[in-house]
Amino acid sequence: MRIFVAIEITNNHMINLIKEFQENINIDAKPTESKNLHFTLQFLGEISEEITQKIIQSLNTIKFSSFDVNLKEIGVFPKPKFPRVIWIGTDEVGGNMLIQLSKKVEKVLEPLGFFSDRPFKPHITVFRIKKKIGDISGELENHKMINFGTQKISNIKLKKSVLAAGGSIYSDLLEISAEK
Repeated sequence: MRIFVAIEITNNHMINLIKEFQENINIDAKPTESKNLHFTLQFLGEISEEITQKIIQSLNTIKFSSFDVNLKEIGVFPKPKFPRVIWIGTDEVGGNMLIQLSKKVEKVLEPLGFFSDRPFKPHITVFRIKKKIGDISGELENHKMINFGTQKISNIKLKKSVLAAGGSIYSDLLEISAEK
């Protein structure tokens, strides 16, 4: 099964603002469905049921306190002249807290052979771009400084992803809540 560790966006006001942004930006790209908005702390790939159980045991050892993240600013991977992903970033403090949490995830999964191939960059993917659409710098500039609000980070999830014709279908395998 295809799995990843994530933090879901659950603030309805924030989800509505993201949806509004997706509808108002003039870009020929596929928007991420509202129910699928999340931070990916670590993508693990195609994993057997046996290894998934070991991952669950390891993730259950993580301890963390809840914190807030402010979602703001629009960015692009790899660059505006050749966009593949449009994302929403975070404030510095909340982003650093997400980075620390991603390091905890990586640390407990390393003994199982899982390593991140690049440093974690806190972001939520809001569009995936399959075809060449050209430079979108101007369009992004019009929306660059949007503030989407604050999300309380109080749990992380191990999620299963099934690729379907209409897009990925996610389901939860594990939820770890912040300490009270």
